Amino acid sequence: MVLGIPLWEVLSPEERIALLGHELAHYANGDIRNGLVVGSAVRSLALCHHALQPIEHPSAIETVVNVVYVVPRLLIRGLLVLLLRLTSRAGTRAEYLADRLAARTASTQAAVGLMDRLLIAGPIAVLLRSEVNRATLGGPRAAREAASRADELWDRLAAYAASVPEHEYERQRRAGARRGHQVDATHPPTHLRRTCLLTGTPLVAALTPDPDRTVRMAEELAPSRTKVAQTLLRDGLGG
Repeated sequence: MVLGIPLWEVLSPEERIALLGHELAHYANGDIRNGLVVGSAVRSLALCHHALQPIEHPSAIETVVNVVYVVPRLLIRGLLVLLLRLTSRAGTRAEYLADRLAARTASTQAAVGLMDRLLIAGPIAVLLRSEVNRATLGGPRAAREAASRADELWDRLAAYAASVPEHEYERQRRAGARRGHQVDATHPPTHLRRTCLLTGTPLVAALTPDPDRTVRMAEELAPSRTKVAQTLLRDGLGG
C-alpha cells in the first residue's frame, strides 16, 4: 500500500484513519484488483508500460530505442486496458464497499471529509508545483536554501487546505458533479461516492485518533517527510 505524503499532510487525523480504512478495506472485501493474481497482473503491466515510456530529448541511439519500444508498449497498454475493463464492475463495487468500511472505521463525517479533500486535489497540486518551480527557477542556491526549509512546504499545503471555506467546497462539489470528477479511471465519480456515504444513518467512528499515537506517527514519518520535500524542491517534480 502506497500513500502520498502531499495527500497525507492535508488530512485531519480522522480523515487519515478514513483513508487507511478505505485502502485496507480493499484487502478485506475481496477486491480482485488487489488479489494475488489479478492485482499482480495489473501492477506488473503498469510497471512494464511505465518502463517502456519514450525517452525525453533522446539522442540518436535513444531515438531508435523509442521506436523499438512502440509496439511492445502498445501491446502492454492494450492488455492493461482490457484487464481493467473486464474487472471494472467488480472494481466499482469494491470502491463503494471500501468507502463504507472507511465510514464504519472513522465515521461518516471523516469519510465525507476525505472525499472533499480529494475535490481540491487539483488546486493543491497547483500550489505544490508553484512552490517547487519557485525553488528550482531560482537556481541551485535557491533550491538548496528551500531544501533546508523543506518541512515548510508541507506546512503551507496544510495551511492552504485548512483555509478553504465551505462555500468553495460546495462549488467544487457542484463542478465535480457536472464534470464527473474521479480520483482516476478506476474509481467511481466522487460525488456519487459522497452521496452513497451520506445515504442512511450516519456512522460513528469505531476508531478515534489517540493524541500520543498521532505524535509518535508524526515522529516516525518525519525523516521521510523531510526527504521527500527536499527531493521535490531540489530536483523538481520530475526528479
